Amino acid sequence: MKSQGTVARPVEIEGIGLHSGAPAAIRIMPASDDHGIEFVRRDLDAEPIPAAHAFLRGSSLATTLARGPENRVATVEHLLSALHGLGIDNALIEVQGPEVPIMDGSALPFVEGILRVGIARFAAPRRFLTLRRPVSVIQGDKEIMALPANDFRTTYAIDFPHPAIGCQTVSLNVSESVFVSSIAPARTFCLFQEIQAMRVAGFARGGSLENAVVVGDRGVLNDSLRFPDEFVRHKVLDLIGDLAMLGVPLRAHVIARKGGHRLHAALVGAILAEKEAWTLGTSDERLPAADIARFEHLTEQILPRPALTA
Repeated sequence: MKSQGTVARPVEIEGIGLHSGAPAAIRIMPASDDHGIEFVRRDLDAEPIPAAHAFLRGSSLATTLARGPENRVATVEHLLSALHGLGIDNALIEVQGPEVPIMDGSALPFVEGILRVGIARFAAPRRFLTLRRPVSVIQGDKEIMALPANDFRTTYAIDFPHPAIGCQTVSLNVSESVFVSSIAPARTFCLFQEIQAMRVAGFARGGSLENAVVVGDRGVLNDSLRFPDEFVRHKVLDLIGDLAMLGVPLRAHVIARKGGHRLHAALVGAILAEKEAWTLGTSDERLPAADIARFEHLTEQILPRPALTA
């Protein structure tokens, strides 16, 4: 039976905010079992903000948590992805300023910081949200569906009208080791032609080639990619961070086409709203293989093209 975890010792990380361009710092503190993950602004006299869907105030460019007009923490998705991917259920994250540092645009710096101090496990078992029937969301030509499974899997497809990105699909069974090696290093990305408009709108003021993959007219402006399909792998990284808003790990096969933060958040909301579609239990509780097989054909309806397996 899998048990709950937290960081063994505090983890301090400093950098800049991707969208604010201001200095940003966090301290990941150990927390007791069943505490969950919370953010607290060190520069404000304010209540902690749980990493939960009820406190989500997002956009298509970042995931933001808020508890009131001033008590906000932006760009939490990469840190939450690192915590979730490493099996950490409990932490108090102290934040200096309104944004989590972007670091290199991936979850890897957070993963490395956590692994340096180690992960402490409790006797208390982890609770998992296990789907019993499909839950899906369609927004125009974007679609996301979660199917019953006994672990967490994802199949993700993107389609950008730029030859350096194009159509990419990846399918992964996401264990902690797969997360560290195949998902965490994937960096956020943008098209060079969109940067000015984002900055006028108040976004990406701290963005650079040091913390994002930038795609220009002739291709990637950075020295190299970390994976040939780094773009779609970063979408998986974002998905894992956004699914942390469920409050417990999800056991399902999540299939997404042309997704992003808004679509991920919509799936979380749909799952939480359909209480008859899922149960909470431990890792020892398993769905019968026949129950899972009933819905496998739905994957092809969303993604008719063969998936690449990492």
